[in-house]
Amino acid sequence: MPLSIINSFASWVLKQRIHQIELFLKYPNEVQEELLHNLLTASENTVIGKKYDFESINSYKTFAERVPIATYEELQPLIERTRQGEQNVFWESPIKWFAKSSGTTNAKSKFIPVSTEALEDCHYKGSKDLLCLYLNNNEDSELFLGKSLRLGGSSQIYENNNTFFGDLSAILIENMPIWAEFSSTPSSKTSLMSEWEAKIAAIINETKNENVTSFAGVPSWMLVLMNKVLENTGKQSLLELWPNLEVYFHGGVSFSPYKEQYKKLLPSNDFRYYEIYNASEGFFAIQDLNNSSDLLLMLDYGIFYEFIPMDTFGSTNQKVIPLSEVELNKNYAIVITTNSGLWRYLIGDTVRFTSLNPYRIRVTGRTKHHINVFGEELMVENTDQAIAKACQITQTEVIDYTVAPIFMQDKEKGAHEWMIEFKKKPADVGLFQKVLDETLQTLNSDYEAKRYNNMTLNPLVINVARENLFYDWLKERDKLGGQNKIPRLSNQRDYLEQLKEMCVKDNSI
Repeated sequence: MPLSIINSFASWVLKQRIHQIELFLKYPNEVQEELLHNLLTASENTVIGKKYDFESINSYKTFAERVPIATYEELQPLIERTRQGEQNVFWESPIKWFAKSSGTTNAKSKFIPVSTEALEDCHYKGSKDLLCLYLNNNEDSELFLGKSLRLGGSSQIYENNNTFFGDLSAILIENMPIWAEFSSTPSSKTSLMSEWEAKIAAIINETKNENVTSFAGVPSWMLVLMNKVLENTGKQSLLELWPNLEVYFHGGVSFSPYKEQYKKLLPSNDFRYYEIYNASEGFFAIQDLNNSSDLLLMLDYGIFYEFIPMDTFGSTNQKVIPLSEVELNKNYAIVITTNSGLWRYLIGDTVRFTSLNPYRIRVTGRTKHHINVFGEELMVENTDQAIAKACQITQTEVIDYTVAPIFMQDKEKGAHEWMIEFKKKPADVGLFQKVLDETLQTLNSDYEAKRYNNMTLNPLVINVARENLFYDWLKERDKLGGQNKIPRLSNQRDYLEQLKEMCVKDNSI
């Protein structure tokens, strides 16, 4: 069958989903209410269902009063029972897959349950919907004339008590439907290689002669791969190697600090960027418009959403609200109840709503990754945008960064200390610092108030990191590739001190 017919047929099939998406766009709160009812009904006879008497819950109000908000640590005993082989603990169907996740900040691994329903009705459904929305907005797409170059995790699947664990990306590849395998590159064998540097070499060798039409992966790590591809092939741009490239599907970290670097590697005004918001716990939101930073919250993936306003988060008067009560431009911590048996689970991400009809969001950071030592309430969204602006004005490029507080000592005021690794260093670090600080003040009124006349905060301090500092820091912790990322902001100095210590050892700071 000619590829053009395959492309047309695949596009037609995927776009049929638009009608179902329109249903939850029209009746979002009703869809969420029904979903919660179905989750409770499905789990009535589980251990957790009996504990909280799911059978008698007939309203959101009762659900919220009876079932507590839970962190991973609080759910861990139930998860461990299932990992040891016991079933029907927190979800009705057998769970044998666990997405191992620790991030970069916690040495202790988390094992997030992934049910068959979550694989089919959430993760794979999200992947199909991403293509559906993209194709619906780009009728002339020839995406399926070629393949998608995917860059996933670097761990294989491991077995324990007849249950299996690994990176979410490894689990998805292991269970991947035929249609996805057919349209992707590199092969599953290469994608699942554990050793990051050998894996990059294998990916380049396997894909450089393919007709690649799209990319999919985390921006920071995809940038490493793209630069290695150019180095290996001697090309000036990726479009020389893959002339039919049309879109990059990205997620995991903010795209803002990297956008200008991608434009240099992909010098075409027609090339498109589409963002997704997914995690080990589920697939949450998808960019549904061209040239937009807003993400459509997907409401029929087996995930029931609740939100905690960040101005009450962790306090004695913490407030939890359903989707129907959210407001525009407020920061919320997300709470999810899922078809993998995560009940009122605090995932640690923060978002703000940019639209209520339909519900669109932007990811603003992590509940643990912000700085509020001096009442400045600095979020990752603020620092990412400020970095992007400073790079634009000073004609520089940033690879990675992290920020920590300088605590008040004696009569000395506090400040923020940055460690920034540049791909292209600023000619004047002082100007970069000035633009960064002033931009943060325009983006965050709390930060501006603390910086006014150096009342509480002195000007920020910048350390220029040596080449490959963040890469080496992750490598030392066996966290290269996949979903691993640098902690941008912290209320403590641990990460910054570790990085500075590495610099002292090699006399680079």
